[in-house]
Amino acid sequence: MTAPAKILVVFGTRPEAIKLFPVVAALQDDPRFVPIVCVSAQHRQMLDQVLAIAGIVPDHDLDLMRPDQTLDGLTAALLTELGRVMDAERPDRVMVQGDTATAMAGALAAYYRKIPVDHVEAGLRSGNIYHPWPEEVNRKIIGSIASLHFAPTEVSEAALLAENVPADRVLVTGNTVIDALEWVTMQIELFPELASGLFDLEERFAGKRIIGVTSHRRENFGGGMESIAEAIRQIAARPDVAVIFPVHLNPNVRRVMNAALEGLDNVALIEPLDYPHFARLLSIAEIMLTDSGGVQEEAPALGKPVLVMRETTERPEGVSAGTARLVGTETNRIVTEIFTLLDDKDAYENMARAHNPFGDGTSARRIVERLGNEIGR
Repeated sequence: MTAPAKILVVFGTRPEAIKLFPVVAALQDDPRFVPIVCVSAQHRQMLDQVLAIAGIVPDHDLDLMRPDQTLDGLTAALLTELGRVMDAERPDRVMVQGDTATAMAGALAAYYRKIPVDHVEAGLRSGNIYHPWPEEVNRKIIGSIASLHFAPTEVSEAALLAENVPADRVLVTGNTVIDALEWVTMQIELFPELASGLFDLEERFAGKRIIGVTSHRRENFGGGMESIAEAIRQIAARPDVAVIFPVHLNPNVRRVMNAALEGLDNVALIEPLDYPHFARLLSIAEIMLTDSGGVQEEAPALGKPVLVMRETTERPEGVSAGTARLVGTETNRIVTEIFTLLDDKDAYENMARAHNPFGDGTSARRIVERLGNEIGR
């Protein structure tokens, strides 16, 4: 009898954990596989929140997060430590997700050992290596190494084919973030206490139209972040609006947002939310204002328009479908776009009712089935 294939699943940030825990669960349920989970803890606290709710105990925890770490220092540490884990475990395949330094270094360390790499959420491209930075290049590096490319949409599949990736190496799966969101939403329905930390804010802002905000992109640090903060200040001046903003732990974000927004009656600057609480924020928000990639996929699944505070996006499907709109970081543009959605019912409904192109909640199952076919070859 053939031994189960050892799949080393490597991730290090909260978004990766959210998008990979459905795949880890599917691998655990399939006797053809033995998943081995290695976390870099590129993000520590926010990663641990997802691990706890998903019930994942890592087999290896590298604990590499350092204050204000440089990208080159982080990459060097990742490459060395992930290589050590691969040498110890000798996996049959390595799985990475998305575009982080952890994903890129994991793919490179596997390549150095001639271990096949499986890339979840493959093929996203903005066409600009500095937006998003450094994620665009991380994805391209992984794309040149990967054995299997699990593309979330036909658009990402087309980007891979345009880069001469063989068609039989690409599978359109949908995005696993929809699997995760459906699961956690069901958990909250069964156990409302999972998101009870927002009850006080929901009561405080009862009757107001809630704008959910997330912002953390490196390319927005400095002037872009200051413009975003000023836009939020102007939006919150409306008496019918309230802003709930889980502020990223990065000091480049916190310094700016605290200086501009702390103490405003209609703004709640709160600590980063665990996954159930973030899903609840998506549910109660009328609009999401974000520079995040994942929110562009998640919010439309709940019928919430997304305004993207970036100049480009590697998720153009949402813009094409009408679920998301690029608004940049200029203060007046952000304020104008928010007010349009608040004041023009047709404009709001056109975005809220647009079809979400990012998946149907069965992506993890498709990924594991394709992996099963691969190991049976």
